Amino acid sequence: MNTDDINLAYKIRHALNENLDNLPASTTDRLAAARALALARKKADAPRVPVQEKRRLFDMRWMKGLAVAAPLLAMVIGLAGVYQSEHEQRAAELADLDAAVLSDDLPLTAYTDHGFNAYLAQQQQQAPQRAQ
Repeated sequence: MNTDDINLAYKIRHALNENLDNLPASTTDRLAAARALALARKKADAPRVPVQEKRRLFDMRWMKGLAVAAPLLAMVIGLAGVYQSEHEQRAAELADLDAAVLSDDLPLTAYTDHGFNAYLAQQQQQAPQRAQ
C-alpha cells in the first residue's frame, strides 16, 4: 500500500465514523462483515490500520462529572439564597428598631442606661400578666 491508498483509507474511515449514527443497521452489518473478510485476507506483513471506536453523543465521562457538579452547584446556589434572605431579614429588623428608637420621645442616652434595661425587662414580664 502506498501513501495515497493509506490517505484514502483514512478519509473513508473518517467519513464513515462521522456518519455512523445515520447509517442503517443493515449497512453497518455489511461493513462489519466486509472488514472481517478483509482482515482474514490481509497479508501477514501488511500494516494494520487501527479502527476508532464509535463516538457517542453522550460520553459517560462528562456525564459523571455533571452528576457531581450539578448537586454541588445547586447547594451553593441554595446556600447563597439562604444567606441573602437572612441578611435582608436582619437589615429589616434593624431598620424597624432604628425607626422605633428615632420616633420615641426618650433621649438616646436613656437606651444606654443599665437601669433602663432593667425597666424594659420588668415591663415585658408584666405585659403578659396585663393581657390576662
